[in-house]
Amino acid sequence: MNASNHSIKNLILIPALITLAVTLLRLTGELLDWSPMFFNKAAGGGGALVGIAWLVPIFGFYFARQLLQANDHPAGVGRVFGFSFLALAVSAALFAVSFRFLITSMWLVPVILIATVAGILIARQGWSSLSTTLLAYGLAARIPVALLMLFAIMGTWGTHYDVAPPNFPADVGPFVKWVQIGLIPQLTIWVAFTVIIGSIFGAIAVAVAKRSPALAKATS
Repeated sequence: MNASNHSIKNLILIPALITLAVTLLRLTGELLDWSPMFFNKAAGGGGALVGIAWLVPIFGFYFARQLLQANDHPAGVGRVFGFSFLALAVSAALFAVSFRFLITSMWLVPVILIATVAGILIARQGWSSLSTTLLAYGLAARIPVALLMLFAIMGTWGTHYDVAPPNFPADVGPFVKWVQIGLIPQLTIWVAFTVIIGSIFGAIAVAVAKRSPALAKATS
């Protein structure tokens, strides 16, 4: 298996299934009112110990190791780090601008899309194979969440999947609410997060591999 015939589908299959299992576990924990430290039901669900965001560094590192073992190498570890952090800086700045100054503007969604695409394309310059794999994994992880949020919002389940932020308009219909707090964020911000943060930890995997004689020999 090498860079030319490496199957992204096979590479992301098990991680995607693990991610789906964590998503369903979190949903179950919130519906059954398990410990909020592990299953935070508040809007956004930030800080909950059970969540798929924590898997991104793990799978970023894992994907990089698998690519290295398949003899797919980046041009250099410094290049991967450099473009990953540049992607983080650019996308984070654009996201910050959009939510600080454009929250009620018609330009909000276009700027979010620009931030997402820019971050992914910049990260791709560091190691295209890794960013492509992370993009595929990000979509496989986030599309189920977006669909789950649709059902949660329509059914008002009372989980973080359907609870809107405090300043969200109360007169917005459920489908529009889903598009605004579910579909768009899951397929933009969270996919960009997956590619960029995953690339940073992929770079760490390359740095570790350079210090591992066994892996260096296996991939030479």
